Amino acid sequence: MARGGKHKHPGDDPERTCIVTGEAQPKPGLIRFVVGPDAMVFPDILGKLPGRGMYVTADRAVLEDARKGQFSRSAKQAVTVPDNLVEEVGRLLAKHVVDLVALTRKSGRAVCGFEKVKGWLAGGENVRVLMQASDGSARGKTKLWTPEGARYFGCLTAEELGLAFGRGSVVHCALAAGGLSNRVVEEATKLAGLRGIDGLKVNDGKAAIGKEIEAK
Repeated sequence: MARGGKHKHPGDDPERTCIVTGEAQPKPGLIRFVVGPDAMVFPDILGKLPGRGMYVTADRAVLEDARKGQFSRSAKQAVTVPDNLVEEVGRLLAKHVVDLVALTRKSGRAVCGFEKVKGWLAGGENVRVLMQASDGSARGKTKLWTPEGARYFGCLTAEELGLAFGRGSVVHCALAAGGLSNRVVEEATKLAGLRGIDGLKVNDGKAAIGKEIEAK
């Protein structure tokens, strides 16, 4: 099952097989790893490191299973897997998502702040992504809604979202369709899987809120 969320037809993205589940799926739903010269396993978030790639589904439980010998079996050699591999993948992926949101902002296709985001939603702006901080007020987040065809994510903290907008913290932001927004969807979906926070899409006029809010 693809986790990227792109508006593409099946088969548009090259597929790779997860070394844990054995499922073949489009590359946007997978995290690539390579083995370095010192036999250490490294996450290749950007997919550019040299070497034979090993792919793992972007899900925390699956990645934890990969640490239990799957990397060595896939690499056909003894490898060293850092104890903090899952956390490091999450950190690198969060930074990548923040960087993509920042680039989207610089292109003029992103806004932050409750009133500006609400204005975009109410004014018919073609919003592709609605993001709200995982540690933001649940009450405030329920006052915004995810337009039909858009994606909601609550996998970044207010501090992380703030980095994308050059502020101390940001709770609400929206990205317009086009440009880098589909890349943001792909990478944020992976991050949501690693952090155990769903990116949901709700089209009934209510706020799309993740499991982290429902649990409160």
